[in-house]
Amino acid sequence: MPPIVRSVLAVLAGAVVVIALSAAANWLAWRFAHPGRLLDLMKVILLANALQCVAIVAGGYVTARLAPSAPILHAAILGVIAAMPVVAGLIAMWSRGPHWYPLALAAAMLSSAVLGGRLHRQGHAVAQPELGG
Repeated sequence: MPPIVRSVLAVLAGAVVVIALSAAANWLAWRFAHPGRLLDLMKVILLANALQCVAIVAGGYVTARLAPSAPILHAAILGVIAAMPVVAGLIAMWSRGPHWYPLALAAAMLSSAVLGGRLHRQGHAVAQPELGG
């Protein structure tokens, strides 16, 4: 299989992991919501965002694991793709709400995906025995 196909498949596999885990995270977070209570809503939003960052770390790890080369670059590409809807929402809703929140969320997505790639690299480096005499 050509490396470009493996690269695309690695990023797609990471995206599938992110989508599946994010959906589960959102479902779990909203199970704790109580209608009409703002404080609970803020806790739910923070919990959902934290769980989505974990999902993106996992997606970055999977992407890096499957990448034919440059695993952290592949994980970063996944992070950029994951941040695109957030940036699109920021642009569409520019006149509403604070701008820092979606920018921070987009940055967290990129850094979380890269963290997943770095975790793979660390685990891979530790798991490989040194050869030599």
